[in-house]
Amino acid sequence: MPDNAARPDAVTLPPDEPRRLRALAADLNIPGFIDIHTHFMPENVLAKVWGYFDRAEERGLRTWPIAYRWTEEERVARLRDMGVVGFTSMLYPHKPGMAQWLNSWAADFAARTPACAQTSTFFPEPEAAAYTQRALESGTRVFKSHIQVGGYDPSDPLLEPVWAQIEEAGVPVVIHCGSGPVPGRHTGLDPVLDVLRAHPKLAFVIAHTGMPEYREFIQLAEEYENVCLDTCMTFTPYVEATMPFPEDLLERLTGLQDKVVLGSDFPNIPYPYSVQIDAIRGLALGEEFERKVLHDNGARLLGLD
Repeated sequence: MPDNAARPDAVTLPPDEPRRLRALAADLNIPGFIDIHTHFMPENVLAKVWGYFDRAEERGLRTWPIAYRWTEEERVARLRDMGVVGFTSMLYPHKPGMAQWLNSWAADFAARTPACAQTSTFFPEPEAAAYTQRALESGTRVFKSHIQVGGYDPSDPLLEPVWAQIEEAGVPVVIHCGSGPVPGRHTGLDPVLDVLRAHPKLAFVIAHTGMPEYREFIQLAEEYENVCLDTCMTFTPYVEATMPFPEDLLERLTGLQDKVVLGSDFPNIPYPYSVQIDAIRGLALGEEFERKVLHDNGARLLGLD
C-alpha cells in the first residue's frame, strides 16, 4: 500500500489496521463489515472532491486530509484487507446531465467489483424518471442523494416520479440532508419531511445520522417505518470536537438498533478507517448493537443477506 507519510498533510495509518479489524469482526462473530457509505467515482470527479477537501480551511472547515488518497485498485484492496465484505460507490451530480453518466460508470464498477453494491444517483431534470427506472431495472441496490452538494430541493416536482419509483421498488436511498459539515439551501429536516409525507414508505438512510440535527432525524427514524440512519463520521473524535452527538440520545439510538447501519465516508476521511469502527464500539451499547450496525443491518438493506 502507498506510504501516506510522503505527503506533509498525510494521515498516519496504523500498520496493523487490517489485521486488527478482521480480528474484531471474528470476535463479534460476523463475516465482516457492511459499509453503506463509501465513495468510488470516476477519477476526474474524485479528484475534484479531493480538491474540495484540500481547500477545506478556505471554506471555513477544519483541515481535512484524505486518509486513503490511493488508486482505485489500492482502495478496493484495502477495504477487502480490513474485512469489509460489502460496500457502495456513493456518487452524486451537482448539475443536470451528470447523473446518467455517473450511473453508467457505477454499474460498470459494480460489475467488476463483486463486493460493491450497484449504486445510482439522480438530479431534478426532465430525464430523471427514465434513467432512474433504467437504473432499477439494471440491478441498482442503493441510491445516493446529496442535497447539500446538489443544491436542490428534494420535493422538486421533477423528482416526484423518481421518489415514487424508488418507493415502490423498496430500494434504499442514502440521503445527505443534514446541515453538516456546512448547511445548504435545502438541508435540514423540513425538505425531507415533505418528501416522506408524500411517500411514507421510502427507505431513506439519513447520512451522518443527520449531523448536526441528530435529534430531529432520530425522531424521524422513530416515526417512519423505513427511515434508517448511517454512522458516517458520527461519534468520531474529529466530528465530536465540533458537532458532538448528544449523550441523552444514546438510549433512543439503542432503541433504533435495527435501523442504524455502518457508514464511513471511506476514502475521503481525515483519519484511519478503524477510527469509525472504534467510535461505534466505544459507545458501549452492547455486542448485539455492534453486530447489527457493523454487519446485519447493512446486509439487509443492500440485499446481501
